[in-house]
Amino acid sequence: MKINKDVLIKASIILIFIIVVLYNVVKSKENLEEFDDTNIFVKEISQENESKSEKIKVHITGEVNNPGVIELEENSRIEDAINLSGGVTNFANLSKVNLAYVLEDGQKVYIPNINEKEEKEYISKENGEKIIVEDISKSSSKVNINKASAEELKSLSGVGDSLANRIINYRKENGKFKSIEDLKNVSGIGEKKFESIKEYIEI
Repeated sequence: MKINKDVLIKASIILIFIIVVLYNVVKSKENLEEFDDTNIFVKEISQENESKSEKIKVHITGEVNNPGVIELEENSRIEDAINLSGGVTNFANLSKVNLAYVLEDGQKVYIPNINEKEEKEYISKENGEKIIVEDISKSSSKVNINKASAEELKSLSGVGDSLANRIINYRKENGKFKSIEDLKNVSGIGEKKFESIKEYIEI
């Protein structure tokens, strides 16, 4: 039987078209599988990063059921620390504490008693200074930054071991402070920190 030339050409074109369509379908399926694999890989990395979130340790004391050093997630708040410490006692005065305060590693949190008569100011600073600052203005004297020991310096708001030692070392290397404003020459004492303690220091 003689095959018509036009029919043969049309059949060839149809066959080529089918092959092209099949190739595109298979290729699209492969790309989709690669995309899914990428999504899985990204998801696995995200989960791994979440599992490696930073931890902080704080010391919580006062009117909590289980005072001591506790470990928290980074950016935890005082409320979280209280909950992890078994909650507060019946004598806790939470009206003096900012429960939304964001904690930092190494801080000490004190939950006051409702019967406390000692004059203290319970504050929260944006720059992460102490939760509780003693009202030194009502005490017998201010802290003399030219004579104070490390322990006396640490009674100031936001002054810890390292900063107290830097103040003492500055005195040794540069002599006595000529004014309380000279304290800003010490590394770690910026304008905000100085403003929070200037009323409680003298030379």
